[in-house]
Amino acid sequence: MLATTLGFFGFTFFVIFYTVYKLRKDNFKTGKGYFLAGKSLTGPIIAGSMILTNISTEHLIGMNGSSYKNGIIVIAWEVTSAIALVIAAVFFLPRFIRMGLTTIPEFLEKRFDSFTRSVVAMLLMLSFVITLLPIVLYSGAINIESVFEFSELFEVSKNRALFYTILAIGGIGSLYAIFGGLKAVAYSDTLNGIGLMLGGLLIPAIALYQIGDGDILGGLGTVYDFAPDKFNIIGKPDSVLPFSVLFTGLMINQIYFWGMNQAIIQRAFGAKNLAEAQKGLIYTGVLKLLVPLIIVLPGLIAFYYFKDAYYDTPDLIYPMLVKKVLPTYLYGFFAAVILGAVLSTFNSVLNSASTVFCYDIYKKLINKNVSESKLVRYGKLVSILLAIISITVAPLVAYAPDGLYFLLQELNGIFFIPISSIIIAGIFVKQINAIGAKTGLFFGFAFYILTTFILDLDIHFVHLWGIEFVLNFIIMLIVSKLYPSPDYTENITENIDDKKWSLVNKAGITLVVLTILIYVLLS
Repeated sequence: MLATTLGFFGFTFFVIFYTVYKLRKDNFKTGKGYFLAGKSLTGPIIAGSMILTNISTEHLIGMNGSSYKNGIIVIAWEVTSAIALVIAAVFFLPRFIRMGLTTIPEFLEKRFDSFTRSVVAMLLMLSFVITLLPIVLYSGAINIESVFEFSELFEVSKNRALFYTILAIGGIGSLYAIFGGLKAVAYSDTLNGIGLMLGGLLIPAIALYQIGDGDILGGLGTVYDFAPDKFNIIGKPDSVLPFSVLFTGLMINQIYFWGMNQAIIQRAFGAKNLAEAQKGLIYTGVLKLLVPLIIVLPGLIAFYYFKDAYYDTPDLIYPMLVKKVLPTYLYGFFAAVILGAVLSTFNSVLNSASTVFCYDIYKKLINKNVSESKLVRYGKLVSILLAIISITVAPLVAYAPDGLYFLLQELNGIFFIPISSIIIAGIFVKQINAIGAKTGLFFGFAFYILTTFILDLDIHFVHLWGIEFVLNFIIMLIVSKLYPSPDYTENITENIDDKKWSLVNKAGITLVVLTILIYVLLS
């Protein structure tokens, strides 16, 4: 227990002290300094923060649980992200940065009108509070509890121990976002990202080493021979994630998440210039091709160890695998890595939520003349409030029938698809106007709730994303034609900081080819 405690607090405090040291001379009293890291982030820092904002325990637990139950087909959530990041780096990011955006809803006002901006800002705040933040907290608490076993240590029920752990994680995570803004989040994310990669790779490496009697590749062969069907990336038409979804709603979701999601793209808005922002997205794409070694492969290994014993409770499988293969003297370090992954996502989303509130709601609707220092103060206050709400909601996500990760994705569809359709329309279709955009937004919101949660349709929810996206576009075009307004004209002036990265196209093509190659090799 002493080694566990020392490893846990050692790595955790190292991240805290390093972040404080790096930020000791920074000014967080202005909106630019607090919400956009003073426009100082470089490509590696952006990539580290993006990958840690994305990867948290809902992936470690949820994705591994899903691969244990459903096989390697769930890798599609990860590797297709590389293509989406290329699209975002080449097509979306140059426009957003040249427009000087702080938030994504700000683009919608410039393209459509202020009402559209306000509605989307409210939806984003809602999506943060009722989906992402609670699931991140709950899944993190499961992992931390599995290592330290607080319920047995303090002789309390498992549910009570989980609640106290959620409370502690939420409290610590709030400190990063509240006191250091985006720059504190980004620097701590980068260190935690290194820890996640090292700690996450330890689990499959040690397991395969043990299975193969000292031969990792031999161990992988043994796991494959035990259940070759689990390694079929195409899967069956009735599987949890059919191959066909790659051509309907999955890529739409990925493009939104990596190119339009405030919690992700805000790191790029904080870049020193466009070139560094594009580097950050491309580097993130490289990491996304490696991440399945951490959040998919362990689930397949767990099936070798545990067979179908936990088929109905897949979210328990990753903590059990960790306890089975990891030496006890590494428990503390691994727990610190898990905590870092939780904190990174939690504090990133809190920071982005407060940014959206301050710029798209408070400054836009309540007090247009608010000072920079007051805006930062309100950002901190709203972070505290959102943290309290998320901590309260987190225990309610227990016992998700299809696992935490699929619960998160299913709920995300409520918000992501309607918002992505109007942003893509705003970027690429100048004939669509504000009336059409608002109609598409409200239709998409109602359509998804009706077809997913009320009507009993035998259609995969990712296919529904694709259907909804197409219907949204048709409705937006029809309404815009019935109620015409002058076509949108964009005024953008370039400066030296807006020059794109010279290798972005070549690097992007390479990532796309590698993604396709993964499917060819595993099909």
